[in-house]
Amino acid sequence: MAEEKERKGKKKRTGRKHSSVKTAGFYKASGSTLERAARNCSRCSPGTILAQHNNRLYCGKCGYTEFLKK
Repeated sequence: MAEEKERKGKKKRTGRKHSSVKTAGFYKASGSTLERAARNCSRCSPGTILAQHNNRLYCGKCGYTEFLKK
């Protein structure tokens, strides 16, 4: 008969913990008005912000991608 291994407690979590998104960085305050720092998606509604990567702008909702020139 095969012996079963006995578990001792929970497994340890490996990897990094996810951090929350800092939404204050999406806006610029000038006087009493707020302006968006990031661009909006041209395909989606004006409320969808493009994510900035090192070489492109990307919409997570529809997949629209704009590549930045060097």
